Amino acid sequence: MLGSGWYRGNLAWAGNHDLYGKTLGLLFQLQLTYTDGTTETVVSDNSWKSSTGEIVYSEIYNGEIIDARKQKPGWTTVSYDDASWSGVKLPGTPLDNLVATWNEPVKKHEILHPVRIFRTPAGELVADFGQNMVGWVHVKTNGAAGDSVKIFHAEVLDKLGDFYTTNLRAAKEEDIYILKGGEESFEPHFTWQGFRYIRVEGYPGDLKPEDLYATVLYSDMPVTGTFSCSDSLINQLQHNIEWGQRGNFLDVPTDCPQRDERLGWTGDAQVFSRTASYLRNVDNFFAKWLRDVAADQFPNGAVPHVIPNVLGKNDGGSTGWSDVSTIVPWNMYLAYGDKKILETQYPSMKAWIGYMVDHSHDWLWNTGGHFGDWLSYNGGGNGERAANTDQYLIAQCFFAYSTQLMIDAAKVLGHPDDVAKYSDILGKVKAAFLKEYATPNGRLVSNTQTAYVLALQFDMLPENVRQSAAERLVKNIKDYDNHLTTGFLGTPYLCHVLSRFGYTDVAYTLLLQQTYPSWLYPVKMGATTIWERWDGQKTDSTFEDAGMNSFNHYAYGAIGDWLYRVAAGIDTYDSAPGYKKIRIMPHPGDSLTAMNADLDTYYGHIASHWKHEGKQLTLDVTIPVNTTATIYIPTVADVNETNQPLSTHPEIKVVGHENGYTIVEVGSGNYHFQTN
Repeated sequence: MLGSGWYRGNLAWAGNHDLYGKTLGLLFQLQLTYTDGTTETVVSDNSWKSSTGEIVYSEIYNGEIIDARKQKPGWTTVSYDDASWSGVKLPGTPLDNLVATWNEPVKKHEILHPVRIFRTPAGELVADFGQNMVGWVHVKTNGAAGDSVKIFHAEVLDKLGDFYTTNLRAAKEEDIYILKGGEESFEPHFTWQGFRYIRVEGYPGDLKPEDLYATVLYSDMPVTGTFSCSDSLINQLQHNIEWGQRGNFLDVPTDCPQRDERLGWTGDAQVFSRTASYLRNVDNFFAKWLRDVAADQFPNGAVPHVIPNVLGKNDGGSTGWSDVSTIVPWNMYLAYGDKKILETQYPSMKAWIGYMVDHSHDWLWNTGGHFGDWLSYNGGGNGERAANTDQYLIAQCFFAYSTQLMIDAAKVLGHPDDVAKYSDILGKVKAAFLKEYATPNGRLVSNTQTAYVLALQFDMLPENVRQSAAERLVKNIKDYDNHLTTGFLGTPYLCHVLSRFGYTDVAYTLLLQQTYPSWLYPVKMGATTIWERWDGQKTDSTFEDAGMNSFNHYAYGAIGDWLYRVAAGIDTYDSAPGYKKIRIMPHPGDSLTAMNADLDTYYGHIASHWKHEGKQLTLDVTIPVNTTATIYIPTVADVNETNQPLSTHPEIKVVGHENGYTIVEVGSGNYHFQTN
């Protein structure tokens, strides 16, 4: 049974049809080994036959049509008579560029049942599954032959409570089942939908909850991380981050799963990659997709906006998007400790740096088109309250960051000549940044949160002005009444920079902000996944920009990286990646009373659990075997699980005190610390 999938049919827009080919076909090889040691190979040669089946139409965006009257019962059995089937004529063109894939397949996972079935004010029959999800609906019916049941899909209801599909654009998201008569059940095969609600037309009889369920689909990535805290809204945010990953990691990291897009946007993937590696094991997932990145990279080194590249030859070279070729390999190396990914992607990384060098003038990259800080807060326009950051300032920052990662990769792989070459480039790129975008005291030409965040995160400013730049960032946040204004490129680093420069309290203030723009505003509006826009739905339940308004768009879920690595404090070291050496450095917030983070690594289980009990703070840590850890214990902690002073416990070595932390080194085991 075959479907078009990514190969042919509609992809993206502007009449993009049959990009890779028009002919549906199968290339198959089965290697058999018998108990007596003999072998046999079964291949898809001219002895094969084919026939059309009950799938009349199937396409990613538009859904599937199944005519049960055309079913051929028993065709998958050995005894089936295929005399009426026609022979297969194979094309004569040799296939000489076959590459095996090794990432986990897309599989069925959770089953969701409707939480209610109701009639909308417009009179439409709608089922609500309670969760914005990706997959399809399984329906049981009992009707007459030729009857058809139509299923439409939507993420949200409109202001009146009616079924809303305007944000799907040209995507129909429609499944049609034509009955053969009697009791039967249906589900699609070669499509998927992003939805929480379905509208049902033509269902024979009364639709009951037991007549349908929804199956969740995503790549079969094992769960590795869990997170919870004392704040229910943050826990819902964490839930939304997790479901955003499930809904968009289907073989490639899609930006959204519902409208006529569902493409592997490189910017979205790179900003979320570190968060993704905490939630699930994405080692194979990204290793496979990064091969695709390199395969579609242009000869001049530019990386397309989407991978696989279905947008054409002229799309590429945008800062923050093309940097996927350097950022994601490094993030995967840190998360899993396998330098093979750096070796494999090294030529692609070098090519991208080469593109930026070739398109800069006096080491200033101020040419080309860029998305900039995509979907940052604009205050309702481009006036005083807008937060628009100079796109070339952003480009220069990422030019430096990718070059730094090139240096880091060269060191790991033992290429001293490249270390020297790219170190020289990095110095010139940063010097050009200071000359063009910063005053001597660290004031930037764009007085925005993103400008200061990127300049500080990537060390673009001299050390003596960085703290004052951080103060300007904090002032800007307060000027916006403790709201963030960052977009796709500034948001992932915002809280990291605040904590680095001693403003974790401000980071928590932003995290817990409940009004727009903030992470919790969508949560308060009932979101069950991450939104594409900070204000995808207004407080009056109207919508922002119906043409580009996804309610399952994981990029802003990158705040998870700060929650796991800073707030809870589980991190690894560049010098010992993959959690061979672990850093536990939690940053408790006064507004939270407890936080639990757990991570399964290739070495074993790591845990960091902290809790406030009155004035006392406790910290419970688990370190896996064959690893060591440096633990930063908040405030003055001097006892462990046996209630012995740290200085007398042989397994714990006190190495110092710094910025309100007691620093200890430990081996594997379970540890309990508490303040006096």
